[in-house]
Amino acid sequence: MPARSSKRSRATVKPQPKADRPFAPGYGIVGPEDGKGLLPWGWVAGKMNPCRTFWLATIHPDHGRPHVMPVWGVWLDDAFFFSTGRKSRKGQNLAVNPSCTITNDDGEEAVIVEGRASQLENATELERVANAYKKKYKMDPRSMGEPLFRVRPNRVFGFVEKSFPQSATRWKL
Repeated sequence: MPARSSKRSRATVKPQPKADRPFAPGYGIVGPEDGKGLLPWGWVAGKMNPCRTFWLATIHPDHGRPHVMPVWGVWLDDAFFFSTGRKSRKGQNLAVNPSCTITNDDGEEAVIVEGRASQLENATELERVANAYKKKYKMDPRSMGEPLFRVRPNRVFGFVEKSFPQSATRWKL
């Protein structure tokens, strides 16, 4: 009898970022080492997806001071996507220093994303992001002729006011 080939289609499962406690002396945030009370990674998408307006912080190149403005955006595949004008203060700041921070608009259940913005160039990715924008905002951001950016997080914080400091969570990506 011939040997059977056992080819199984295996879905690629993306590993979840490791959660721990943020370092915040004076706020009562401590352990525990067992992870009790830490927010799950899926909580981030649950807060970012329905959010309509986000806050984007960039750094002014001449003065080194922060610049914060509201933006529309979408959370896809553990990254944040948004559009801004090349000549806007945000766009000029990102052209010099791509480091930025994005937050949702909910101080009671806050998500803070730290990362670096890069302009989208891949047509397939642009199409996917534009479709998410159209679904959420009823507009195609490509119609403005301005760049779309991706922020891949390197650190994300989650804070729930009602259970703070026990639920304070940091993910390093």
